Amino acid sequence: MENIAPLSLSFTYQMMSCSVTLRRSFVTVKSHMATAEEKSISEDRMLVFVPPHPLIKHWVSVLRNEQTPSPIFRNAMAELGRLLIYEASRDWLPMVTGEIQSPMGVASVEFIDPREPVAIIPILRAGLALAEHASSILPATKTYHLGISRDEETLQPTIYLNKLPDTFPEGSRVLVVDPMLATGGTIVASLQLIKERGVDNQQIKVISAVAAPPALQKLSEKFPGLHVYTGIIDPTVNDKGFIVPGLGDAGDRSFGT
Repeated sequence: MENIAPLSLSFTYQMMSCSVTLRRSFVTVKSHMATAEEKSISEDRMLVFVPPHPLIKHWVSVLRNEQTPSPIFRNAMAELGRLLIYEASRDWLPMVTGEIQSPMGVASVEFIDPREPVAIIPILRAGLALAEHASSILPATKTYHLGISRDEETLQPTIYLNKLPDTFPEGSRVLVVDPMLATGGTIVASLQLIKERGVDNQQIKVISAVAAPPALQKLSEKFPGLHVYTGIIDPTVNDKGFIVPGLGDAGDRSFGT
C-alpha cells in the first residue's frame, strides 16, 4: 500500500539543535494493518506525520514566500489545510455499511456515519484559514471556535474566546487546527481545555502548517497518543517565538491586518 508519511516521529522526543539531526530522527512509515504491539506503541507515544504529497510541498512553499500577497496566502493556507485534513481522516472516521440500488444492480456500500460528526476546533484567528475547507472534506462536522492570543513579551497564551461545549460526547473525534506550532504554549492550552471536556488523547488530531521542536517536545510530554499532521517541521524558534525559517505571522498574512 502507499506511504502515509515519509516523516513519522514517535516520541520519546529529544530536543534537536539542527535540521540535519532532526531529519535523521524520522523514518518512513507505510500503511498496513497495525499489530497489537504497534497499536500499544501508538497509544503510548505522540506521532507526527508529514505527508509526502507534492501539493503539500507546493503550498508550504507559497506560504513561505514573503512576496505572496494576502489573498493568495490565505488560499494557500486553505488548500494546505484541505490536504492535511484529508490525510488525518484516513482510517479514522466511523463508517456504516449497507446496500443500495445502483442503476445496474444492488451494491454493498459504506458511508461515513453522520451521527458522529467530527469536531473542528480552529484556533483563532489564523486557524480559520487553515480550517476553511474542513466541512467540504468531511461530510459531518461541528465547528467550535477557540480564541487564544500570545503575549509578545512573555509568550504565554491568554484565552479570549471559548466556544467549546461543557463536555464532548463519549468517543468524539476532534481536529484541532493551529497553523503554527512554535513554542507550544497555545496548542498545549487548547488541548488541556479539550481534555477537560472528556476527550482522550487518541481521539484528538492536530493540524498545522509548520511545526518546530519546542512545541513538539511539549506535546509529546503532555499528550501521549496524540497525532499531529503538519506540512513541514522547521529546526528552530527565535527569541520572539517565531518559527525559523517559518512563514511569518500566519494570522497577519492571512487577513492582511
